[in-house]
Amino acid sequence: MTDLHGFLTNYIDAYASMVICIILCMVIPYLLGSVNFALVISKVFYHDDIRKYGSGNAGMTNMLRTYGKVAAAGTLLCDMLKAVISVLLGQLIYNAFGIGGYLAGFFCVLGHIFPIFFKFKGGKGVATVAAMVLTLDPFCFLILIILFIMIVASTKYVSLGSVICCMLYPILTSKLANAGLSGWGKGFPVLISFAVAAVVIFMHRENIKRLMNHTENKISFSKKNKEKK
Repeated sequence: MTDLHGFLTNYIDAYASMVICIILCMVIPYLLGSVNFALVISKVFYHDDIRKYGSGNAGMTNMLRTYGKVAAAGTLLCDMLKAVISVLLGQLIYNAFGIGGYLAGFFCVLGHIFPIFFKFKGGKGVATVAAMVLTLDPFCFLILIILFIMIVASTKYVSLGSVICCMLYPILTSKLANAGLSGWGKGFPVLISFAVAAVVIFMHRENIKRLMNHTENKISFSKKNKEKK
């Protein structure tokens, strides 16, 4: 009877610890993701709100079009860094089967897209997802970034490159896992990759419409275009 009681106590303690770790892997990365640096940089350095201009998106591409290269580079770096920190923190908290890292990355992306600090209106999550993939699966990232650069270089549509790479992300994750080239296996990572891809593609729904209507804006590195939406 004593052994049974000890077993149940240890089981409950272990289960409670796992639940707490999983909650931490969701809450902390979400809050980190909610610090949207496009909004922070536009407010602190330009005393403005990036969401008033261009596409209305609080992300790197709109920052480039509106404020230029320095603002865009700062946004990209910071948005990627918060994803890297989130994933590493998730792996530290709960690393079984890659759950902590992938869960933390996903909730960081959700925080970036739906930031609690900015009335749940943020960016589209592309840079944050890229940093998440880079941290979790560098080989997958290498393939996707090469495809992204090729698509954007040939078409000048950042949104097209983003959508196509997001569509390929879960497929590539599954293929790499089947080939034994992913260190995390198949199950949970593939599930999260599908969820991430679905959210980011959904956030690009207006871009997809404009691409189909041939009205999508092309990227330009030569000038900035500060026009209200």
